[in-house]
Amino acid sequence: MAANPQERTRRRLSTEERREQLLSVGARLFAQKPYDDVWIERVAEIAGVSRGLLYHYFPTKRDFFAAVVRRESERMLRLTAAVPGLPVHEQVSAGLDAFLGYVESHAQGFRAFHRAEAAGDPLVREVYRNGLAAQERQILAALAADPAASDVTQDLPALRLAVRGWLAFMVAVCLEWLEEPDLTREQVRDLCAKALLGAITR
Repeated sequence: MAANPQERTRRRLSTEERREQLLSVGARLFAQKPYDDVWIERVAEIAGVSRGLLYHYFPTKRDFFAAVVRRESERMLRLTAAVPGLPVHEQVSAGLDAFLGYVESHAQGFRAFHRAEAAGDPLVREVYRNGLAAQERQILAALAADPAASDVTQDLPALRLAVRGWLAFMVAVCLEWLEEPDLTREQVRDLCAKALLGAITR
């Protein structure tokens, strides 16, 4: 019997492609449900693989969720990396444009990332908090690179606290925006930019 044309053209996924597929499914499910309500069997079913294969990539459920959170953190950092030589005001605007683009195009991953704080597992929460700390360091580094912001960066403890508070504000705004997109992306960007500049400007 001749093989089905779809079967002949179906390509076997590489290890990295399969891993990415599983993480994408996980991001979608963890964005929709709390950690305890997501079943590994459901992830495997949607991905079209056996539970054993999923556990080959991720030994436990917490390893799987931690990998989802880490993936989104790394993606956010890549997209919002500072551009050398730009003044702080331009850095903030460009960084927020990139970040909001990520929020729009990877809404499920963004939601899944921020659900990690509510997860009871210490490993998952540690990965989440490390991700937030990396975002904080990236913003502080961008501020430190602009000579015009030297008066702002002199009081590092106060600046660090302001940036940390602003990150919490921005996350809350973005999560609300995804649920009720009454504002345009540009309006959200300007709102968040004013909040940050207001927090760090003396």
